[in-house]
Amino acid sequence: MTKGWSTTLSPGGKWSGYMKRGKLIRFTALEDGANVSILFYNARDLTERYVMSDTLKAQFTSHLTTGHVLLSDNGRVLASFIEDSVGWHDPIAGCTTREKTDTKYGITTYQSERNEWLRSGRENLVVELARNGLGARDLVPVVNLFSKITTEQDGRLTFQKDHCLKGDTVTLRTEMDVLVVLSNTPNPLDPKPNFPSVPVKMEVLPSKPIEVDDVCVNHRPENQRAFENTWAYFSLLEN
Repeated sequence: MTKGWSTTLSPGGKWSGYMKRGKLIRFTALEDGANVSILFYNARDLTERYVMSDTLKAQFTSHLTTGHVLLSDNGRVLASFIEDSVGWHDPIAGCTTREKTDTKYGITTYQSERNEWLRSGRENLVVELARNGLGARDLVPVVNLFSKITTEQDGRLTFQKDHCLKGDTVTLRTEMDVLVVLSNTPNPLDPKPNFPSVPVKMEVLPSKPIEVDDVCVNHRPENQRAFENTWAYFSLLEN
């Protein structure tokens, strides 16, 4: 792929696809208040997937931005954050469910509203997983791009309003051959009373080779070790 590929994720939309390592995935919010729930799986072995706990623990963080990586349950790097105009993405709040969507925004059905019915993140993700030979049992905690969740002194999680503005972008680099699964649905903690209607552009572009001063490789010693695990994995597969 030299010229790249792009699509626009409509509000409530979903998508999944396989990508080779060494690709850039750039997301652009086309209006204020975007949220895209995203998951990664090893395309060569779908039992290996993104793990939230190790990702946050190894990088001593509760949010994701430039320099951070998404670790698999085998200690390898699935994808990394190489550019980010937002500065904070939520790996904690999870995705919306049918029950919470109905309670918060009102009950809608495809039979009555057709394509205007309100999707939930969990339903979207499970449908896309099924299309790729997986199921609900393979659903793991998501990363919510464009959303900021902070923790109050009493432990409450708080959604930060006006965090994502129209035109904000975040770019991830694939470090393995991956299955990408995503849902353009609201963050569960978004207090807006109406279902957010924010289209998001997704572009897939070729990436330059990793340099010795790469921001993600050098972010932490734990990142370096995870990249070394990843490079060894492909060295043994491809040589």
